[in-house]
Amino acid sequence: MSIKVPVPEPLQRRHRQTLEGRAWLGHLPASLHQAIEQWQLDVDLPSGALPWHGHTGIVVPVRTSGGAPAALKLAFPHDEALLEPLALTLWSGQGAVALLDSDASLGALLLERLDQSRPLLKIPMDEAIAVWGKLLKDLSIHPDARPEWRLIPQVAATAERYCDELPQRWADLAEPFPRWLLEAALEVCQTHGAVSRRSNNDVLVHTDLHYLNILAKTGTPVAGEADAKDYVAIDPQAKVGDAEFAVAPCLWNRLEDLPHRNAEAGLRRRASQLAQAAGLDEGLAVAWTIVREVENALCYLEEAGHSGDATRSLWVASTMAGKTLPDLPAAHQLKTLH
Repeated sequence: MSIKVPVPEPLQRRHRQTLEGRAWLGHLPASLHQAIEQWQLDVDLPSGALPWHGHTGIVVPVRTSGGAPAALKLAFPHDEALLEPLALTLWSGQGAVALLDSDASLGALLLERLDQSRPLLKIPMDEAIAVWGKLLKDLSIHPDARPEWRLIPQVAATAERYCDELPQRWADLAEPFPRWLLEAALEVCQTHGAVSRRSNNDVLVHTDLHYLNILAKTGTPVAGEADAKDYVAIDPQAKVGDAEFAVAPCLWNRLEDLPHRNAEAGLRRRASQLAQAAGLDEGLAVAWTIVREVENALCYLEEAGHSGDATRSLWVASTMAGKTLPDLPAAHQLKTLH
C-alpha cells in the first residue's frame, strides 16, 4: 500500500538547490514508507495538513501499533543529523525528547510525540529563561563509559580549528569587520582550544538550544506559569565541552523582546540571566558567544543573500564584546531568526 505524506514546499525548495538534496528528496517517499512499515506505524496527520519540518528534516505525527502517539523524523544526512541519535541515547529522555527507535540506513528516528504548537518561543522571557536554565542543567551530563561518547566532537577541537580557519576566511572576505572583533574571538579559541582544554568541565552540549528547539510535552497544562518539567529539548547539535557554549543561540534569537532603549544592555543582561539560571560561568558564556557569532557572521558572508543574518551576528558578537560596531541597525531592525 502506498503511503502519501506531502513534503512541505519550503523543505523542497531548500534541498532542490543541490544534487545531494534532490537525491534525498527523491528517496524520501520510499524511506518514509519503509520506516512506517518496519515500525508498524499509522500516519496521524489530519487530512490536508502538512507534516512538521525544519531546515533539514521532516517530522510526521504517527501512532505505534499499540496506539501510542509518536513522531517519525527523517533528516537529510549531515553531520548533526548523524549525531542526533547518539546524543538522544546518552540523554535517555533526561531533558531531551525520548528516542524510541532509530534506523541509520534510512536516517529515521522514532521519537516521543511533543506539542509542536507550544515552543518556548511563545512564553514570556523571564519564564523562558527559567525553563531553559533548568533544561540545560538536566542536559549537562558528564562523559562515562558508554561508546556513544567517543563519537561526539569536542568544543575544544572546534576552537582549535577556528584558530587556523577564521583569520584566512576573514581575509578572503576582504576584512568585512574590524580586526579587534576577530581577535576577540581568536583569543577565546586559543584560551579554550584543545591544548588548554579543561576536560573535567566536559559535558554533553546541545549547541542549538534556542527557544524553538524546546517544546512542551503533550498533555501538560497550558495555562499558568511555565514549568520546566513540562518541556524538553529537540534537534540537538551535539558536542562535548563547556556547557557555556550552549548560551549563544538564546542571544541571537528573540531580539525583538529586548528593550527599545539601550537594547545592548538588555542583551548583556539576558546573557547574565541565562547563565545564572543554568549555574554557568557568565564570562565564559559571553566568550563563547563572541566566538560563535563571529564564525556565524563569516558563514553568512560567504553565502549570497545572507547579509541581514551577518549583520545580526555582528551586532550580537560586538555587543557581547562590549563595543557594538557603529553603523549597524538598531536591534529591533535586525533580521529576526526563528
